[in-house]
Amino acid sequence: MARRAELIAIGRKLFADTSYDALSMDDIARQAHVAKGLIYYYFQSKRGYYLAIIQDSVADLVTYAASGLELEPVGRVHRTIDSYLRYAEHNQAAYRTIVSGGVGFDAEVHAIRDGVREAIVATIAEGAYGRSDIAQVPRMGLLAWVCSVEGAALDWIDRPRLSRETMRELLVKTLGGSMRAIEEMDPAYPAPAPARRDDG
Repeated sequence: MARRAELIAIGRKLFADTSYDALSMDDIARQAHVAKGLIYYYFQSKRGYYLAIIQDSVADLVTYAASGLELEPVGRVHRTIDSYLRYAEHNQAAYRTIVSGGVGFDAEVHAIRDGVREAIVATIAEGAYGRSDIAQVPRMGLLAWVCSVEGAALDWIDRPRLSRETMRELLVKTLGGSMRAIEEMDPAYPAPAPARRDDG
């Protein structure tokens, strides 16, 4: 499995600089300094290789975003947003692929992206409400916020005119607005009171 992980790490670098269509299996094998058959052995096809790279990137993104379990709820929400932005900033090609759905309309990549959204919603819900199993109004409110974050983060990494700290504060405040709207519609989900946060 160490060889497979090594090939994924190489692939993440290759696809960070070059589009999916521009890289042939011969190019990948040459740049990875391996026989093409080895890539087929582990991944069956170029598409299988690409999906494995995306899934690996997604695992990193969710791990980053879910860090800070030891913090108070408000600090945890700040940490989640900061970790998400750090990931987008330092893994731009992978982030673009995850949130934009990959090559054309790709149902498998879309499913991976939807899984990321649900994981982020669950992480925010756990931090804000103390549980991830929430009703439909708060779930949809948080999902709408996550989708807006994706669009904002894509624009931010393309045109980084704001610092990550400013971007984080803006997203935290818009999340607060979303959570106040959720509370108005479903009082069983009160918005957390502002508190001193840990920047981590």
